[in-house]
Amino acid sequence: MNFFDQLQSATEPQRREMFAIPIIQDALQGRVVTSQYIAFLSQAYHHVKHTVPLLMACGSRLGERHEWLREAIAEYIEEEVGHQEWILNDIRACGGDAEAVRHARPHASTELMVAYAYHQVDRGNPVGFFGMVHVLEGTSTALATHAAGSIQSALALPAEAFSYLSSHGSLDLEHVAFFEGLMNRLEDEADREAVVHMARMMYGLYGNVFRSLPRGEQLFGRGA
Repeated sequence: MNFFDQLQSATEPQRREMFAIPIIQDALQGRVVTSQYIAFLSQAYHHVKHTVPLLMACGSRLGERHEWLREAIAEYIEEEVGHQEWILNDIRACGGDAEAVRHARPHASTELMVAYAYHQVDRGNPVGFFGMVHVLEGTSTALATHAAGSIQSALALPAEAFSYLSSHGSLDLEHVAFFEGLMNRLEDEADREAVVHMARMMYGLYGNVFRSLPRGEQLFGRGA
């Protein structure tokens, strides 16, 4: 079994636990209101704006034997630059206050997730950062493929409100294949263990971000 498949298998319990979170199940069924979608985008902004800085930090901490991985990070950076602004544009298209989101503090769960990522890159094995990539990219792709359409239909929002999610749709399979190829080149057991550990932790930490989102039967039917 190649390492990517081992990663999938080793983290499947954590993945199942995260996708069982009620708000995620609501999203998959289109049972959301606009205020919840804006809340999701708001927290997405506060972690996505760290993607490029984290990638840069990861690349700077890699040694010469990981030069091939540093080159891949450069490609990731080129693709990820500016995505946080897409999210703010989506918030505006939903009628939300994007500038208020930009200047607000993230929820504690989001802040802790980001802080843990920096800690692992700075004080642990920087290769482990790819465990976070695995979780966030995989979750976004799943939501885009299975939930974006139902959310858009339920909320009657324009396509312009879904640029962030739609960028992770099924057409992003090439990106997933690129990541899979990188993981299968990891040969060092310590690197592999770091990626698995980070992924397991991130399923819990990212899951807490979803748990922090507003939910309740009183929200449904209000449309905002």
